[in-house]
Amino acid sequence: MPEEPHEPVVLSVVIPMYNEEEALPALVSRVRPVLTELGVAHEVVAVDDGSSDRTAELLAAFRLGWPELRVVELRRNSGHQAALTAGLDRAVGAYVVSLDADLQDPPEKIPEMLALARAESLDIVYGVRADRSSDTGFKRWTAGVYYRLMRRLAGPSVPAQAGDFRLLSRAAVDALKALPDQQRVYRLLVPWLGFPSGQVTYERAPRTAGRTKYPLGRMIRLAVDSVTGFSAAPLRIATWLGAGAIVVCLGLLVYTLTAFVLGRTVPGWTSLFTGVVFIGAVQLICVGLLGEYVARIYTAVQNRPTYFVRHDTATVPAHAPAGGATGETATDADPASGAGAAAVGAENTDSAPVGAGADSASARAATAEPRATASEPPAAAGAPVGPRSAADAEGPRMPVPRG
Repeated sequence: MPEEPHEPVVLSVVIPMYNEEEALPALVSRVRPVLTELGVAHEVVAVDDGSSDRTAELLAAFRLGWPELRVVELRRNSGHQAALTAGLDRAVGAYVVSLDADLQDPPEKIPEMLALARAESLDIVYGVRADRSSDTGFKRWTAGVYYRLMRRLAGPSVPAQAGDFRLLSRAAVDALKALPDQQRVYRLLVPWLGFPSGQVTYERAPRTAGRTKYPLGRMIRLAVDSVTGFSAAPLRIATWLGAGAIVVCLGLLVYTLTAFVLGRTVPGWTSLFTGVVFIGAVQLICVGLLGEYVARIYTAVQNRPTYFVRHDTATVPAHAPAGGATGETATDADPASGAGAAAVGAENTDSAPVGAGADSASARAATAEPRATASEPPAAAGAPVGPRSAADAEGPRMPVPRG
């Protein structure tokens, strides 16, 4: 009998996570009831970003009793934005919500975001933090500086205090997947789309368990990627610094000539030393800024995938052992369509970009000879049997005697 068609998935919830074994029980206990009460077909895409703790083991255990849970395990730690990209590439819902595993963003807001998107035909619904009192003063100050800078460089479309907790329509997800960006910062990419959007405010809660995955170093890296990925202003800053250095040099030239006329050339060592140091500092800053942009061009030209998938449980039954635990690899039936964004490693083969395996598999299937199955009825007695090949049609070949 033909299989009944599956109900199309309305909502996908993408949750990137790295070493979140302490937060996983609380995450499941809060996310699952919210989605169940929502009453729509849904899936939860948990992306394990190469965790070194028991995150993968706990996800496999939770999946046994939660069929809507889908686990995408990456082969290595690729970073938060890359893990988020992996989830977006594989989510199949008409709407996709991205949520962090630390529960600082409340999953209870998901029904409100979905209702707003449906009622007003919105493609994007941002989760905006109206209260960040749970964060430290330094974190609030740096976040404020970051968002003010981004709004000034990338435009006012960037919502203030909006992180990666958002809802996207299928059209918005497909538009993001079509972008060629390698080092993605979704806090700026999503507003750049310019699709109709709305906001849902909430109070940011403290982290449920574990340690933050965004220390100061990663925050600085995120800020640098945001600035260099969405604005050429630093290059213009280098130009203005060069212009200012020229003005200072002209002033030092006037001072030097005056000192020469007055016969005080020896005391000019201080001004000369200061000028050389100043010019050298400006040059180093300009070279550093140019280096950031050249590095981005180099990364784009390489076009390397930003993550590698070990396995995706969408192709593995819920009762089967997880591929990450045994070293087996399962590939998607619907590979991501992003521009070189992901790669899937096939068992006993080198890792290849997503889509390459599908093409080669299709070619093999097209050239493979059909196999007889046990369900085929036997040929009737005396009935002629059709030849299976040209060699069979020609009949048996007589041996040729050799002299």
